[in-house]
Amino acid sequence: MQELRSRMPNPLQFIPELAEVSMGLHKIIGDSPIPSSTITLMQLRAGQLLGSTYFAVRDAATLRQAGESEDRITAVATWRTASCFTDAERIALELLEAVLTPNPFGERVPDALYAKASLHYDDRELWSLVAVIAYIGFFTPAALIAKPIPGRVPGENYTD
Repeated sequence: MQELRSRMPNPLQFIPELAEVSMGLHKIIGDSPIPSSTITLMQLRAGQLLGSTYFAVRDAATLRQAGESEDRITAVATWRTASCFTDAERIALELLEAVLTPNPFGERVPDALYAKASLHYDDRELWSLVAVIAYIGFFTPAALIAKPIPGRVPGENYTD
């Protein structure tokens, strides 16, 4: 079996300021009123939608370490019909998909979806969901272009 290698080396050796941005984003997410399980479910779903093995492996492992059931982890791909998610988790996943998925028929996040979300989340929580999606968006190019090594912790996930 061939040794796993990232496509690009660690970006911090070229752009060290990315560490500060990354830490700031991690702090925002960590201080969020959104449950960490919801955040990681969103990250896993994003990995699935984007076709990122790195995100999918990382976030499934994080959910397992947090004690999430295999049923919930596996069902993220079919969250709309799975019975194991709360209404708030469903809305978070729906918002994520709306932002990440083109809609040829109109707005990605229509007023009806926002109204549904505002029934489950207050303004601070909604902004926190926006921050989670922005966090995902920030790291997406690195995951897809640089292809860090799946299953390795940040800092050890690039081949230098």
